[in-house]
Amino acid sequence: MARTVLIVEDSESSATPLEIALAEISGIEVLMLSNARDALDIFCNRGRDIAALVTDLHLPLMDGFELIEEVRRDKRYSGMPILVVTADTDPTTPDRVRRLGANACFPKPYSPAEIRQKLENLLHGF
Repeated sequence: MARTVLIVEDSESSATPLEIALAEISGIEVLMLSNARDALDIFCNRGRDIAALVTDLHLPLMDGFELIEEVRRDKRYSGMPILVVTADTDPTTPDRVRRLGANACFPKPYSPAEIRQKLENLLHGF
């Protein structure tokens, strides 16, 4: 059974290359969502098949910071890899997302191949 990686990104031009890169990971299904509330619904209603979360921070309805906090509150996902991709230029953002529980923060523009490599490494332990 394939496990799912959720990508939460409201910009299709940013999401598409990432979706293509992550779909190359064996045993992974990629699910694209454009807002954090829909992602949170998926986490609440699905089982352990959610393998990882890749999220932007500036999203409609709920930001990525809140999404990371909410996901980390659920014990089922306490060790699940979370990667952040963001255009946020605040120098405190990478430390902030790590304190919330993200495993890595990639500034836009990012390399989809780097994100895929990081995610593959993290998935071996989850």
